[in-house]
Amino acid sequence: MSFLKNKFWTRLQNFFTFRPEKAGEARYVILRRNLAVTMILVTFVPLFLMAFINYVEYRATLHKEILSPMQSLVGKAKHSLELFIAERVATVSFVSKAYSFEELADPQRLSQIFSVMKTEFQGFVDLGIINEKGIQINYVGPYQLLGKDYSEQPWFHEVRVKGSYVSDVFLGYRKFPHMVVAVESSVPGGKSWIVRATIDTDRLNDVILSMSLDPESDAFLINREGILQTPSKFYGNVLDRLSFPIPSPTYQPSVVSLRDDQGRELFMSYAFLREPNLILVMVKPKVRVLKAWTTLKSEMLVLFVGGTLIVLFVVIKITGIFVNRIKEADEKREAAFRELQHHHKLSSLGRLAAGVAHEINNPMAIINEKAGLILDLLPQMPQSPYRDRLETLTRDILKSVDRCRNITHRLLGFARRMDVQIEVLDLNEVVREVLTFLEKEALYRNIDVRLQLAENLPRIASDRGQLQQVFLNILNNAFEAVPDGGIVSITSWEVDADKVAVSIQDNGHGMDEETMKHIFEPFFTTKKSYGTGLGLPITYGIVKKLGGDIQVQSHVGEGTTFTVYLPKKAPHAE
Repeated sequence: MSFLKNKFWTRLQNFFTFRPEKAGEARYVILRRNLAVTMILVTFVPLFLMAFINYVEYRATLHKEILSPMQSLVGKAKHSLELFIAERVATVSFVSKAYSFEELADPQRLSQIFSVMKTEFQGFVDLGIINEKGIQINYVGPYQLLGKDYSEQPWFHEVRVKGSYVSDVFLGYRKFPHMVVAVESSVPGGKSWIVRATIDTDRLNDVILSMSLDPESDAFLINREGILQTPSKFYGNVLDRLSFPIPSPTYQPSVVSLRDDQGRELFMSYAFLREPNLILVMVKPKVRVLKAWTTLKSEMLVLFVGGTLIVLFVVIKITGIFVNRIKEADEKREAAFRELQHHHKLSSLGRLAAGVAHEINNPMAIINEKAGLILDLLPQMPQSPYRDRLETLTRDILKSVDRCRNITHRLLGFARRMDVQIEVLDLNEVVREVLTFLEKEALYRNIDVRLQLAENLPRIASDRGQLQQVFLNILNNAFEAVPDGGIVSITSWEVDADKVAVSIQDNGHGMDEETMKHIFEPFFTTKKSYGTGLGLPITYGIVKKLGGDIQVQSHVGEGTTFTVYLPKKAPHAE
């Protein structure tokens, strides 16, 4: 238990701990989350406590002021109904026990008994005597039921077994809703008879009407199958089936919440009668019962939701502003540090480039002078079969010296600002020229170089030599990145009215995000054994100097794409 407790607190502490060493956006997301969660907790705890207290008070008030009266009213009505039925059953039972079979079989005597019953106890409709074979041998009432055979009726057999029977409301031979009370009596010797009386269900309605319900409430009796035993205001007449489920059995008044087939939210109070097997149901619409509370709850809800939204808005706004300012400060600090570091590296590279260019230019100048002197001396030499050959070789030396001078000139351009040589050129042609330097390597390593150069690509004003150096550097990196048999795709297209673009895509090993952040920094290289870390920084400087831009996309294991955007009209040309 102690271990789990310590583990929980450790995780909770880690959740709210801000770690500056986490890279990228993650640390700012964590900081924003921690601030927002803290402020929300501090603000929302009192609001939720207030809502919880109000809810508890509401439940107590609801039960005390609304639900308890409903339960009490149903309990009283249930008691009245049970008393009404019990009196009628007791009356029929008294008649069956107080009089002999011969007295009850006498029509005049039975008529007198029934007259007294109707006078003392309201609700009796008729009275009959049934022998043990199920034949009604004597009858007093408004119908012609003398001699009626009840031997096949289920209630007859139930009376013979249980001794008494109280029916649900049904139509029967009379074709109007009524209830039947039947009691069996017998004498020593085995002779038995049944006294059967019919009760008018209007008396049940009178008990329900005495509940004095409001116009929107309803009360009725149903049997265990959900059949209405008394008429309902909203759910049908006698013997119609109730549209919502029968509640679970309980003899104590209970209240449940439900929705009827008309979509009304209701409170239903109900109780099961012990005799007969009927259920007293009372329903009240929630809208009326909870009208005052609904108004109060709506106002409280509006206040709570409004306050919540305002708090959330303020918390999100404040934390966003606060974290964004921290992020901007960190980015400015990091940018300043990188800029300073970049300037230091460029400065070092510039000094190195100037020194290297100076050291190379000195012997090149000597070679150039010596070669020029040879050309000057050749006309003064006697005719020789090697004279023309020597002149050709000497001029080749001068061309190479001139090429070396251009190279060192560009190298110095990395150290100090130099003027570019602008000409109108075909970018596709420049790409093809650069590929001629790499044809043998592509053939030897079986690299598939795919050209997708746009036809009718507009000519641009730029520096041919520097563009050759840009594409050569990028293609060299692409060739080094792909394995033997790899693919390098070169695509050119017109971006818009002012720019064209060339992309060089390989399917090599790719780069991670941390490597991509440093690829344009001088001396940064992943080629530990032979790389200088100068190719891409020089490429980046040339593209920027020509007024363009360079972008890179890479995924580890999938490859890298360099895209060079160039203006159709270079800034210097304009």
